Amino acid sequence: MPGIDWVDMQGKRWTAQSLQGHTVVLNFWATWCPPCKAELPSLQTLHSISDGQPIVIGINVQEQGSRVQRYMQSAGLNFPVVLDPRGQLAKQWGVEAFPTTVLIDAKGQAHWRVLGEVDWSGPQTALWIKDLSPR
Repeated sequence: MPGIDWVDMQGKRWTAQSLQGHTVVLNFWATWCPPCKAELPSLQTLHSISDGQPIVIGINVQEQGSRVQRYMQSAGLNFPVVLDPRGQLAKQWGVEAFPTTVLIDAKGQAHWRVLGEVDWSGPQTALWIKDLSPR
């Protein structure tokens, strides 16, 4: 798994060490992607109800921060988003289609790669996340 050392749009730094002990839902997306836009509200719901377990982090690929900020405000999204202006993170994580979500366990191991739009507030994803959560 590639190293994690990112600063999100709110200025918070995320590192592999700071995420230790947490399940992470890492979502690669873009504002021009209709399935991404359809999926983002359920990621927001998961973020809102999760109380930090799992941690939802969005990776916006190859877009300007101002555009991403405007989109997030208009869509009512407030989960952490890291900008990937040159697509380097997407490349490191082997992301070739959007949306792609990587589920990472509490030990920092990537377990699931989910391609396409998913309802992150639904029962199937709840099972996936529960499977990876610390006991």
